[in-house]
Amino acid sequence: MKRKDVIKKITSNGCVLLRRGRRHDLYVNPATKKKQPLPRHNEIDDGLAKHIIKELT
Repeated sequence: MKRKDVIKKITSNGCVLLRRGRRHDLYVNPATKKKQPLPRHNEIDDGLAKHIIKELT
């Protein structure tokens, strides 16, 4: 899955970028206070992308 598609899905559910890192960006859901790192690769494995979306929504 493309990184930009994952970002669209999690930001549409209310998640915000907490900080940028060298290898990962950290997104947080303010409603649930859950944090999840998102790799800075252009392509993210489908299983990992589903896990990130599930954890933050």
